[in-house]
Amino acid sequence: MPVELTPSGTRGVTMPRIPRPLLAILLPIANVFLRARGMKLLSLTTTGAKSGNEHSVPLGYFPDGDSAWLVVASFGGAVKHPAWYFNLARNPDKIWATVDGRRIRVNAESLAGEARDAAWRRIVAEAPIYSGYERKTDRVIPIVRLTPA
Repeated sequence: MPVELTPSGTRGVTMPRIPRPLLAILLPIANVFLRARGMKLLSLTTTGAKSGNEHSVPLGYFPDGDSAWLVVASFGGAVKHPAWYFNLARNPDKIWATVDGRRIRVNAESLAGEARDAAWRRIVAEAPIYSGYERKTDRVIPIVRLTPA
């Protein structure tokens, strides 16, 4: 199943719009913070659903077997999904992940049903911060599996 967009929520945190120059400063700091908490990071590169421009974002990931990675479109428990999630759905043939220094063209698929529920339990067990995001919003937080193309 490709990335299936799920509805936004009706409640959740509102994420501020951060100017690009400030984002360039904050992202490396966020990387250090996440790594210090034991999170594995990849850089997800997508093509903008609206702009058509290439965008990269660091994301925590969870290995899924030998050659797949799970990423969570939590957006910190925001009422809406992160932009990269929409980009995956709009431009599924233009997705790259940089993992351990290797840039790989990837396919993305939404997890649903029992597969999503099992992945969510595992993610919350490995990174309890995600359970707090779920409590902040009423939307179903998407989990996306990335696999080499």
